[in-house]
Amino acid sequence: MEEVDGLDEIMVCLQEVDEDPKSYEEAMSSFDASFWKEEINSELESIMANQTWELVELPKGGKVIGCKWIFKRKLKTDGSVERFNARLVIRGFSQKFGVDYFYTYLPVTKISTIRLLFAIASAYKLLVH
Repeated sequence: MEEVDGLDEIMVCLQEVDEDPKSYEEAMSSFDASFWKEEINSELESIMANQTWELVELPKGGKVIGCKWIFKRKLKTDGSVERFNARLVIRGFSQKFGVDYFYTYLPVTKISTIRLLFAIASAYKLLVH
Protein backbone atom coordinates (compact mmCIF):
# COMPACT_ATOMS: atom_id res chain seq x y z
CA MET A 1 0.00 0.00 0.00
CA GLU A 2 1.35 3.42 -0.95
CA GLU A 3 1.92 5.95 1.86
CA VAL A 4 0.12 9.25 1.34
CA ASP A 5 1.39 12.52 2.86
CA GLY A 6 -0.94 13.84 5.51
CA LEU A 7 -2.89 10.57 5.79
CA ASP A 8 -2.82 10.79 9.59
CA GLU A 9 -4.39 14.27 9.43
CA ILE A 10 -7.10 13.02 7.10
CA MET A 11 -7.85 10.08 9.43
CA VAL A 12 -8.20 12.43 12.42
CA CYS A 13 -10.66 14.55 10.44
CA LEU A 14 -12.67 11.50 9.39
CA GLN A 15 -12.91 10.00 12.88
CA GLU A 16 -16.41 10.03 14.22
CA VAL A 17 -16.53 12.34 17.20
CA ASP A 18 -18.77 10.82 19.82
CA GLU A 19 -20.71 13.06 22.15
CA ASP A 20 -20.00 12.77 25.85
CA PRO A 21 -22.35 10.35 27.62
CA LYS A 22 -25.39 12.02 29.17
CA SER A 23 -25.98 9.33 31.81
CA TYR A 24 -24.23 6.56 33.72
CA GLU A 25 -26.00 3.97 31.56
CA GLU A 26 -24.73 5.61 28.35
CA ALA A 27 -21.18 5.71 29.69
CA MET A 28 -21.25 2.04 30.72
CA SER A 29 -22.62 0.94 27.34
CA SER A 30 -20.19 3.05 25.31
CA PHE A 31 -17.02 1.90 23.58
CA ASP A 32 -15.00 3.78 26.23
CA ALA A 33 -16.70 2.13 29.23
CA SER A 34 -13.41 0.94 30.76
CA PHE A 35 -12.07 4.52 30.78
CA TRP A 36 -15.27 5.86 32.35
CA LYS A 37 -15.19 3.11 35.04
CA GLU A 38 -11.63 4.07 35.91
CA GLU A 39 -12.61 7.75 36.23
CA ILE A 40 -15.67 6.91 38.33
CA ASN A 41 -13.51 4.90 40.73
CA SER A 42 -11.02 7.76 40.89
CA GLU A 43 -13.78 10.26 41.70
CA LEU A 44 -15.24 8.03 44.42
CA GLU A 45 -11.78 7.53 45.96
CA SER A 46 -11.29 11.30 45.95
CA ILE A 47 -14.65 11.88 47.65
CA MET A 48 -13.79 9.35 50.36
CA ALA A 49 -10.22 10.62 50.86
CA ASN A 50 -11.36 14.25 51.17
CA GLN A 51 -14.27 13.28 53.46
CA THR A 52 -16.56 15.34 51.25
CA TRP A 53 -19.71 13.60 52.43
CA GLU A 54 -20.95 12.46 55.79
CA LEU A 55 -23.48 9.65 55.96
CA VAL A 56 -26.30 10.62 58.35
CA GLU A 57 -29.78 9.46 59.22
CA LEU A 58 -32.51 10.97 57.07
CA PRO A 59 -34.48 13.43 59.24
CA LYS A 60 -38.17 12.71 59.71
CA GLY A 61 -40.04 14.23 56.75
CA GLY A 62 -36.77 14.82 54.87
CA LYS A 63 -36.19 13.96 51.22
CA VAL A 64 -33.21 12.23 49.71
CA ILE A 65 -31.28 14.51 47.34
CA GLY A 66 -30.39 12.82 44.08
CA CYS A 67 -27.08 12.93 42.29
CA LYS A 68 -25.88 12.57 38.71
CA TRP A 69 -22.66 11.63 36.96
CA ILE A 70 -21.25 14.19 34.50
CA PHE A 71 -18.90 12.81 31.85
CA LYS A 72 -16.52 14.90 29.73
CA ARG A 73 -13.71 14.03 27.35
CA LYS A 74 -10.81 16.46 27.52
CA LEU A 75 -9.38 16.82 24.01
CA LYS A 76 -5.96 17.75 22.70
CA THR A 77 -5.65 20.48 20.07
CA ASP A 78 -5.52 17.81 17.34
CA GLY A 79 -8.91 16.47 18.45
CA SER A 80 -7.67 13.26 20.07
CA VAL A 81 -8.70 12.39 23.61
CA GLU A 82 -6.26 13.64 26.25
CA ARG A 83 -8.16 12.23 29.23
CA PHE A 84 -11.58 11.29 30.51
CA ASN A 85 -13.28 13.15 33.35
CA ALA A 86 -16.19 11.95 35.51
CA ARG A 87 -17.75 14.04 38.30
CA LEU A 88 -20.54 13.19 40.71
CA VAL A 89 -22.79 16.19 41.30
CA ILE A 90 -25.70 16.65 43.67
CA ARG A 91 -29.06 17.81 42.37
CA GLY A 92 -29.32 20.52 45.01
CA PHE A 93 -31.88 22.52 43.03
CA SER A 94 -34.60 20.49 44.73
CA GLN A 95 -33.67 21.84 48.17
CA LYS A 96 -35.48 24.69 49.92
CA PHE A 97 -33.69 27.05 52.30
CA GLY A 98 -34.79 26.47 55.88
CA VAL A 99 -36.51 23.19 54.98
CA ASP A 100 -33.88 20.88 53.40
CA TYR A 101 -30.78 22.88 54.26
CA PHE A 102 -29.81 25.83 56.35
CA TYR A 103 -26.43 27.07 55.18
CA THR A 104 -23.79 25.79 52.81
CA TYR A 105 -20.57 27.49 51.85
CA LEU A 106 -17.85 26.43 49.49
CA PRO A 107 -14.86 28.76 49.43
CA VAL A 108 -13.54 29.11 45.90
CA THR A 109 -10.78 31.37 44.65
CA LYS A 110 -9.04 32.08 41.39
CA ILE A 111 -5.29 32.40 40.98
CA SER A 112 -5.81 35.95 39.69
CA THR A 113 -7.35 36.89 43.06
CA ILE A 114 -4.35 35.50 44.92
CA ARG A 115 -1.98 37.41 42.63
CA LEU A 116 -3.92 40.61 43.28
CA LEU A 117 -3.67 40.12 47.05
CA PHE A 118 0.08 39.54 46.80
CA ALA A 119 0.45 42.66 44.62
CA ILE A 120 -1.40 44.77 47.20
CA ALA A 121 0.65 43.28 50.03
CA SER A 122 3.84 44.03 48.12
CA ALA A 123 2.80 47.61 47.32
CA TYR A 124 2.07 48.31 51.00
CA LYS A 125 5.08 46.26 52.20
CA LEU A 126 2.85 43.92 54.19
CA LEU A 127 3.93 40.56 55.58
CA VAL A 128 2.00 37.62 54.12
CA HIS A 129 1.57 34.48 56.27
